[in-house]
Amino acid sequence: MNQHSHTHAAFAFNRAFAIGIALNLGFVVVEAAAGLMAGSLALLADAGHNLSDVAGLVLAWVAALAAGRLPDSRHTYGWQRASILAAFANAVLLLVAMGSLLWEAGQRLQAPPPTDAVTVMVVAAIGVLVNGVTAALFMSGMKSDMNLRGAFLHMAGDALVSLGVVLAGALYLWTGWGWLDPVASMTIALLIIVGTWRLFRQSLHLLFDGVPESVVLAEVDALLRAQPGVDDVHDLHVWAMSTTGTALTAHLVMPGGHPGDAFLEQVGGELHDRFHITHPTLQIELGGHDHGCARTLGE
Repeated sequence: MNQHSHTHAAFAFNRAFAIGIALNLGFVVVEAAAGLMAGSLALLADAGHNLSDVAGLVLAWVAALAAGRLPDSRHTYGWQRASILAAFANAVLLLVAMGSLLWEAGQRLQAPPPTDAVTVMVVAAIGVLVNGVTAALFMSGMKSDMNLRGAFLHMAGDALVSLGVVLAGALYLWTGWGWLDPVASMTIALLIIVGTWRLFRQSLHLLFDGVPESVVLAEVDALLRAQPGVDDVHDLHVWAMSTTGTALTAHLVMPGGHPGDAFLEQVGGELHDRFHITHPTLQIELGGHDHGCARTLGE
């Protein structure tokens, strides 16, 4: 059931990825051509940045499809972790892009170059539309899937950057202040970095088998200990198999013996409903073994 849901989610956003990649690749061509015609290094540089957006979308799409592949004898969990890797890579790409934008804006702030404001505003307005539409394609999945949230943040961030360029260009036409464009770019870049840092931190945490934020390990431990017939819980581990699937393994000490499949199904249902754990594995023990340091929660 869990593998089916991953496959369904991947194919559900196939169209969104295809449209987003096509739109952004077309915009890169338009922006690069406009930059050459207007002699604008800013537009050429931004075209290069938007090319990285295409790479980010391709990465997220490949990861979503990989996560839907069936397990085999070599990959018993399938390729679900690809979605976590893609979320991390998208966060890194966005942080690097915003860092580069900050550096470039700092250089321009020292000696603001003359700007073909009208051309820049028109191209940036197209960028707002393209990036905004692409971000909207992933909005419905961003809350439940970190990989899709990475794609959404990447495109929404670029839409904000383009909007800032439009506003800065309008103010430049009105006031003639050359420092407006780099200051607006720096402000937007800092805002995007703040928003992206959480995605970076979460994805890095999951890459090292950290407990997902939706799970409080002490509460999981308490739920298992509260089950009838359970005297002790040890070797409790919870980790993310993907950006949408969470696994659990635990040993339950039950001196009365195995309680039957109905017990396991009932506990699995509670773990799913309360903590969104999709792949629980419970081992029943009669007790009497010394597990040393493998005690639950460091006991």
